[in-house]
Amino acid sequence: MALSEFEIKRCEKAIAKFMEKRRPPGHIREKLDLGYRISGQSVEIFEIRPYWRDPKKIIKTPFAKATFVRARGVWRIYWQRADLKWHRYDPVPEVKRFEDFLSVVDEDKYACFFG
Repeated sequence: MALSEFEIKRCEKAIAKFMEKRRPPGHIREKLDLGYRISGQSVEIFEIRPYWRDPKKIIKTPFAKATFVRARGVWRIYWQRADLKWHRYDPVPEVKRFEDFLSVVDEDKYACFFG
Protein backbone atom coordinates (compact mmCIF):
# COMPACT_ATOMS: atom_id res chain seq x y z
CA MET A 1 0.00 0.00 0.00
CA ALA A 2 1.30 3.44 -0.94
CA LEU A 3 2.14 6.11 1.58
CA SER A 4 -0.73 8.39 2.58
CA GLU A 5 -0.68 12.10 1.73
CA PHE A 6 0.11 12.86 5.36
CA GLU A 7 3.06 10.43 5.35
CA ILE A 8 4.33 11.86 2.07
CA LYS A 9 4.25 15.42 3.43
CA ARG A 10 6.06 14.29 6.58
CA CYS A 11 8.75 12.58 4.48
CA GLU A 12 9.10 15.62 2.21
CA LYS A 13 9.54 17.91 5.20
CA ALA A 14 12.24 15.67 6.72
CA ILE A 15 14.05 15.13 3.43
CA ALA A 16 14.04 18.87 2.72
CA LYS A 17 16.15 19.37 5.87
CA PHE A 18 18.43 16.50 4.84
CA MET A 19 18.88 17.95 1.33
CA GLU A 20 19.62 21.41 2.71
CA LYS A 21 22.45 19.91 4.74
CA ARG A 22 23.86 17.43 2.18
CA ARG A 23 23.40 19.08 -1.23
CA PRO A 24 26.56 20.46 -2.81
CA PRO A 25 27.08 24.24 -3.01
CA GLY A 26 24.95 26.03 -5.61
CA HIS A 27 27.82 26.78 -8.00
CA ILE A 28 28.51 23.07 -8.68
CA ARG A 29 24.96 21.71 -8.79
CA GLU A 30 25.03 21.63 -12.60
CA LYS A 31 27.75 19.00 -12.34
CA LEU A 32 26.66 17.20 -9.14
CA ASP A 33 23.46 17.37 -7.15
CA LEU A 34 21.17 15.24 -5.01
CA GLY A 35 17.50 14.49 -5.49
CA TYR A 36 14.80 12.16 -4.24
CA ARG A 37 11.63 10.46 -5.38
CA ILE A 38 8.71 8.95 -3.52
CA SER A 39 7.06 6.00 -5.20
CA GLY A 40 4.54 3.69 -3.56
CA GLN A 41 5.85 3.05 -0.06
CA SER A 42 9.49 3.76 -0.91
CA VAL A 43 11.71 6.84 -0.87
CA GLU A 44 14.89 6.86 -2.95
CA ILE A 45 17.75 9.33 -2.70
CA PHE A 46 19.83 9.70 -5.84
CA GLU A 47 22.82 11.52 -7.26
CA ILE A 48 22.28 13.73 -10.33
CA ARG A 49 25.13 14.17 -12.83
CA PRO A 50 25.55 14.89 -16.52
CA TYR A 51 26.35 11.79 -18.56
CA TRP A 52 30.10 11.79 -19.25
CA ARG A 53 29.72 10.97 -22.96
CA ASP A 54 26.95 13.50 -23.56
CA PRO A 55 26.73 16.24 -20.91
CA LYS A 56 23.28 17.25 -22.21
CA LYS A 57 21.91 13.97 -20.82
CA ILE A 58 21.30 13.78 -17.09
CA ILE A 59 21.87 10.60 -15.09
CA LYS A 60 20.11 9.90 -11.79
CA THR A 61 21.88 7.19 -9.81
CA PRO A 62 20.05 6.04 -6.66
CA PHE A 63 22.17 5.14 -3.65
CA ALA A 64 19.81 4.95 -0.65
CA LYS A 65 16.27 3.68 -0.29
CA ALA A 66 13.78 3.31 2.55
CA THR A 67 10.65 1.19 2.21
CA PHE A 68 7.84 1.46 4.73
CA VAL A 69 6.46 -1.87 5.98
CA ARG A 70 3.06 -0.84 7.26
CA ALA A 71 2.26 -4.17 8.96
CA ARG A 72 5.29 -3.77 11.25
CA GLY A 73 5.48 0.03 11.33
CA VAL A 74 9.15 0.11 10.29
CA TRP A 75 11.27 1.54 7.50
CA ARG A 76 13.64 -0.95 5.86
CA ILE A 77 16.94 0.54 4.72
CA TYR A 78 18.63 -0.43 1.47
CA TRP A 79 21.76 0.65 -0.37
CA GLN A 80 22.69 0.09 -3.99
CA ARG A 81 25.89 -1.86 -4.54
CA ALA A 82 28.09 -1.88 -7.65
CA ASP A 83 25.91 -4.70 -9.06
CA LEU A 84 23.09 -2.07 -9.28
CA LYS A 85 20.85 -4.14 -7.02
CA TRP A 86 19.35 -3.04 -3.73
CA HIS A 87 20.78 -4.74 -0.64
CA ARG A 88 19.62 -4.51 2.95
CA TYR A 89 21.83 -2.22 4.96
CA ASP A 90 22.87 -4.82 7.53
CA PRO A 91 24.40 -2.51 10.14
CA VAL A 92 20.94 -0.91 10.60
CA PRO A 93 18.38 -2.89 8.55
CA GLU A 94 15.28 -1.19 9.99
CA VAL A 95 14.28 1.96 11.83
CA LYS A 96 11.00 3.11 13.35
CA ARG A 97 10.99 6.65 11.98
CA PHE A 98 11.78 8.07 8.53
CA GLU A 99 13.98 10.70 10.17
CA ASP A 100 16.11 7.87 11.60
CA PHE A 101 16.67 6.55 8.07
CA LEU A 102 17.95 9.97 7.02
CA SER A 103 20.26 10.04 10.05
CA VAL A 104 21.72 6.65 9.10
CA VAL A 105 22.34 7.84 5.53
CA ASP A 106 23.81 11.13 6.72
CA GLU A 107 26.17 9.42 9.16
CA ASP A 108 27.21 6.86 6.51
CA LYS A 109 29.34 5.06 9.09
CA TYR A 110 30.38 2.27 6.67
CA ALA A 111 30.71 4.47 3.54
CA CYS A 112 27.93 2.64 1.70
CA PHE A 113 25.92 5.69 0.66
CA PHE A 114 28.38 8.47 -0.09
CA GLY A 115 31.51 6.34 -0.50
